[in-house]
Amino acid sequence: MAAIQPELNYLYDLRENRRFQRVPVTLFGRYMLESRREYPCQTVEMSPGDMTLFAPVKAEIGEKVVVYLDEIGRFAGVGTRQTNSGFVLTMNLPPMKRDKLADQLTWFANRHAISLLEDRRHDRIVPLMPRTLLRLPDGQEIIAKIKDISLSGVGIETESRPPLGTSVIIGSTPAKIVRHFEGGIGAEFDKPFNPGDIDEATRL
Repeated sequence: MAAIQPELNYLYDLRENRRFQRVPVTLFGRYMLESRREYPCQTVEMSPGDMTLFAPVKAEIGEKVVVYLDEIGRFAGVGTRQTNSGFVLTMNLPPMKRDKLADQLTWFANRHAISLLEDRRHDRIVPLMPRTLLRLPDGQEIIAKIKDISLSGVGIETESRPPLGTSVIIGSTPAKIVRHFEGGIGAEFDKPFNPGDIDEATRL
């Protein structure tokens, strides 16, 4: 077996620290507050005991919340801290479910880290013609500036903040919003480009 990359070493400590270790993981889902209103959400980081959510409506401290995550199911807990972009949900899971979640988080975190390592091999290119059109699901069209392009995604400078997970069209290329950063957004192409397809003259 090949040696484990140094960047991944810490991930294999999760089982030994599963009550405390948080890992960055991106999962989409929905959550329900005590008002019984539901909203979309995205995890920022998780541990077997809590999760930090990117959420449009923040839970109050002590408020009961139920979260449904697309890939790993239902979790119940209480809001314990508000953040700039959402809140922290603390859970008290039964031992078997806690252990299962620790295993799932290890797998997701490994997948995420491996993906990051792979992305580093994809050169990010600054296009010669950076202006493009960002089309939102409601038909709105926004003129935006491409910051950089890789085989798998694109960084765009724009004041628009579509929610994470939103399907958009960048020029003529379908993509999904996967991150927000100061001054712009990051999108992942629905279909990555092949090596050699991207250069400074590329128009999306």
